Amino acid sequence: MTAESPATPRGRRADAERNRERILDAARTVVGEQGTQASLRDVARRADVGLGTLYRHFPTREDLLETLLRERFDGLATRAADLGRTLEPAAALTEWLSGFIVSTGGYRGLAGSLMATLNDPDSPLHASCVAMRQAAGDLLGRAQEAGRIRPDIDGTDLFTLVNALGWIADQAPSEAGRGARLFTVFMDGLAVAPGATAPGPAAP
Repeated sequence: MTAESPATPRGRRADAERNRERILDAARTVVGEQGTQASLRDVARRADVGLGTLYRHFPTREDLLETLLRERFDGLATRAADLGRTLEPAAALTEWLSGFIVSTGGYRGLAGSLMATLNDPDSPLHASCVAMRQAAGDLLGRAQEAGRIRPDIDGTDLFTLVNALGWIADQAPSEAGRGARLFTVFMDGLAVAPGATAPGPAAP
C-alpha cells in the first residue's frame, strides 16, 4: 500500500482536498447561475460529492460563500492600496468603488448578503465585509482630507450606499443600463463642489 493510498492519512487528506476543490469549482458555476441563495444540493451534485461531504468542508452557506469570495475580496483590498498610492484621492475612491460594484455584481444577491452580515460578527462573511468597509473607508478618508468629498459620511455610510447600487441591479436587471448613470449621480452627491462650503463631519 503506497503512502498516497486513500487508506492512509496522507491519502485521505489528499482525497479531502480534491473534494474541497471540486466543491469550490462547482460552487463558482452554480452560484454564478443561481446567485448567493443557490441550492447546496445542486453544488454537491455538480461536484459529484455527497451533501454530507459538502457540509464537512463548509458547514453553512456563508462558509462556502466566504471561501468562494475570499480571493476576490483580497484582490479588492490590494487594489485599494495600489490606487491610494497611484491616483489622487477622489479618483482613487471613484475607481475602487466602480470596481467593487463590478466585482460583487458577478453573484446575484451578494450585495444583500454583505449588508445582512456587516453587523453580525458571528457570520463567516463578517470579516470580509469589515475588510471591504475598511478599504473603502481609508480611500474615503484621504479624499475627505483633500477636500474633495463631503466630510459628513463615514465608511459605513459609503459601504451601505454602494451596496444599495448593487442591490438595485439585483432587483431590476432590466435597468442594468442605468448603473453607470446612477453611479455618476451617487459620486456627484458625495463630491464637494469647487468653492462650496462642505457640510460638517459625520456624527460619531
